[in-house]
Amino acid sequence: MSMYPEGGAVRVLLVDDQELIRAGLRGILRASHGFDVVGEVGDGAAVVAAVREHTPDVVVMDVRMPGVDGVEATRRLAALDDPPPVLVLTTFEDDEVLAGALRAGADGFLLKGVPADDLQRAVRAVAAGEAWLDPAVTQRVLAQYRTGAPGPATSSTALEVLTAREREVLVLIGSGLSNGEIAAELVLGEGTVKTHVGHVFAKLGLRDRAAAVVTAFDHGLVRPGDARPGGRG
Repeated sequence: MSMYPEGGAVRVLLVDDQELIRAGLRGILRASHGFDVVGEVGDGAAVVAAVREHTPDVVVMDVRMPGVDGVEATRRLAALDDPPPVLVLTTFEDDEVLAGALRAGADGFLLKGVPADDLQRAVRAVAAGEAWLDPAVTQRVLAQYRTGAPGPATSSTALEVLTAREREVLVLIGSGLSNGEIAAELVLGEGTVKTHVGHVFAKLGLRDRAAAVVTAFDHGLVRPGDARPGGRG
């Protein structure tokens, strides 16, 4: 699904089984702040149909719901031809579930109860094609991710296929930089950065930028204290 128009409202689909939570999210993601909540569902089973109906720029997804939970709903969305990015909302107790959401294709996660401006920034970032990993729980979630999803880039020699420049780009992705920020950091054109990012994904067999962030952590290229949320553009 295409990224939202620059300067336009971010179209959001809310997925949470609790009306009170959805009401709170609506209050934060309101039109005056540049958002358009185009739909709401209370069951993961209805997510695919809602996405097809409303074509959101981003899905804000609760992970714990009766029936079809957020992990399975995310997996179903990932199977679509052009799925929207998914930002998962969670609590401190959901590390294993969050890791499952990342494996299913989520583009980021954020703790429930964060300040409103953090939620707004995370939704904008994910809608724009960036990853967003909440630093408060990133280390624990990645530990769970590693135990359940050894990918093609888990060996100690996997990064040897990267050029020096591609490795720099991977480090900056893992540090939370968007393509524009990487371009500024390395004094390159943004188009050149996009090419390098594509090569990193292809060489390491990575599905998306969230997987690249995980890979950077797994190989010690980025430490939890070094990273900030964001980065996938």
